[in-house]
Amino acid sequence: MTEVVHTPRVFSGIQPSGNLTLGNYLGALKRFSESQKTGQDSIFCIVDLHAITVWQDPDKLTRATRELTAGFIAAGVDPAQSILFNQSRVVAHVQLAWIFNCVARLGWMKRMTQFKDKAGKNSENVSLGLFAYPALMAADILAYHATHVPVGEDQKQHVELTRDIAIKFNNDYGADFFPVPEPVIEGAATRVMSLRDGSRKMSKSDPSDMARINLTDDADAISRKIRKAKTDPEPLPETVDGLTDRPEARNLVNIYAALSGTSAETVLAEYGGQQFGVFKPALAELAVAHLTPISSEMSRLLQDPAEIDRILARGAERANAIAAPILKRTYEIVGLIA
Repeated sequence: MTEVVHTPRVFSGIQPSGNLTLGNYLGALKRFSESQKTGQDSIFCIVDLHAITVWQDPDKLTRATRELTAGFIAAGVDPAQSILFNQSRVVAHVQLAWIFNCVARLGWMKRMTQFKDKAGKNSENVSLGLFAYPALMAADILAYHATHVPVGEDQKQHVELTRDIAIKFNNDYGADFFPVPEPVIEGAATRVMSLRDGSRKMSKSDPSDMARINLTDDADAISRKIRKAKTDPEPLPETVDGLTDRPEARNLVNIYAALSGTSAETVLAEYGGQQFGVFKPALAELAVAHLTPISSEMSRLLQDPAEIDRILARGAERANAIAAPILKRTYEIVGLIA
């Protein structure tokens, strides 16, 4: 079997869950914007079908989809250069997901740690979609023959499952058709932690708004939250090793490094040995300078929801132009007549 060389292509997606945070920006949106500079084909998806694996208020889901679209654009994703669309507009995702449901093994799905975390002790009462959604995620990626998938650490296991599905499909049908995609995990703050508990991920669902920085926060709110972020009484260490067992300090240093485009080592070379009373104002100033233009642009974009919908529609047309022939060939390989 002749080995097929696939064109490098980036794919990644975010669920429209509302209230975008600094974690969404540093862990995803900023990286997506930067990936455009590589010249690789980039496809970015608002994965609204994944969102409904748990019940969503329809009006809130619509608003959240538009807000996330505005967040992508305000963070620097150019919808003329990259493809930006919402998942439900391209039917190849669900059609390919069913084929992958028949390729993936039940045991593979049972090993998905994120399902266990989300289902908790109530796993018998969650939706079948929540259990099977890693197959849909595989379809999201492989419908475009994506080769690179920027993700956070918590999604790496799903990309590994996508690799398993691609390999099994190719072996089952004797066709070197789907690429085996690589997870891309990089950057100083790919996993941003809570400002109130450095051992927990920053989350929009945290009961305390002080635990997160929202992309809609104004300058005063950003500064206040950073000044009041939990820390310990010790000064910043002079080496990264000194951040061990200091999760809040490590989190703030990583945030500074990610916002400034440097490394934790560089940050500590400048601020090591100094108290948080010096470091926090510097971090607040940096965060305000970086985030308030994004907040302002999001607000402007959301004033015209019809234009956001048009952007998504144009993106879906471009996405479908790639996915449709890949789906057609998949059907032919499987023996389906479409």
